[in-house]
Amino acid sequence: MEAVLVALLTIAGLTTALASLLVLGHRWLAVEEDPRLDRLEGLLPGTNCGGCGQPGCRAFAEVLLAGDAEPAGCTVSTSEQRQRVADFLGVAVGESVRRVARLACAGGDNVARHRAHYVGISSCAAAAVLAGGGKGCFWGCLGEADCVRACTFDALELDRHRLPVVDPDKCTACGDCVRVCPKELFSLEPVDQPLWVACRSLEAGDDVLEECQVGCTGCGRCAADAPGHIRMQHSLPVIDRSVAIAPRGAIDRCPTGAIVWWGGGSQAERGALAAVIARQSPRPDAPT
Repeated sequence: MEAVLVALLTIAGLTTALASLLVLGHRWLAVEEDPRLDRLEGLLPGTNCGGCGQPGCRAFAEVLLAGDAEPAGCTVSTSEQRQRVADFLGVAVGESVRRVARLACAGGDNVARHRAHYVGISSCAAAAVLAGGGKGCFWGCLGEADCVRACTFDALELDRHRLPVVDPDKCTACGDCVRVCPKELFSLEPVDQPLWVACRSLEAGDDVLEECQVGCTGCGRCAADAPGHIRMQHSLPVIDRSVAIAPRGAIDRCPTGAIVWWGGGSQAERGALAAVIARQSPRPDAPT
């Protein structure tokens, strides 16, 4: 009995000592939180979209308080909300280029060939595991809507040709579609950079057209028409974003419409010499 009592007293003593150490450690190691943090977080939209480059609104509020970001970095907020944040902090709103998600593929079921029909879980990731998904163009969009399901802002939907369409007014540039696409077809682009290559195929020549009517053939006309703005790399045009905006004329001679101009809205403009897309219904080889 005496041994049991000693054991209990020993455990109680150790528990008290450890608890005391935890309390002291908490006091010594505690980091004081800026009292403005909660109020500032409340001025942010609370979407936790990540468009600002931070994992959430509270994290963005912390970098704002540290002076490492500007209120303009929250592209989801309205101009009035950003101004309220700036007034609260006593700083300028700053400038930030708004970005939106863009898809590097225009090969819908009306223009792109399917060499096999994928049957299984409705998922691009799952389809891509099986020989790339069955589409004739290995780099093309598979149309199983992983990106649509990943978008928490309803900024994406499949059109009638099973291609994702981005609503620029709803897109927050959170990057969820970029991360979920197994073909790496999405990227976040500045809205003030309207020139865009809507293709990722690394094939070249007219054989590309056997698989996709709107694929890039690597002809290089856009690069010739916009020297210093566009260069060819692996049979694809690469736009240099470090220089001034490339001229709209870069799309004019594209024979397939693979390089486009985003003038606003959810539909891109194709060049004057781009082949007319007559078929609006799915190709006979398209999955049903």
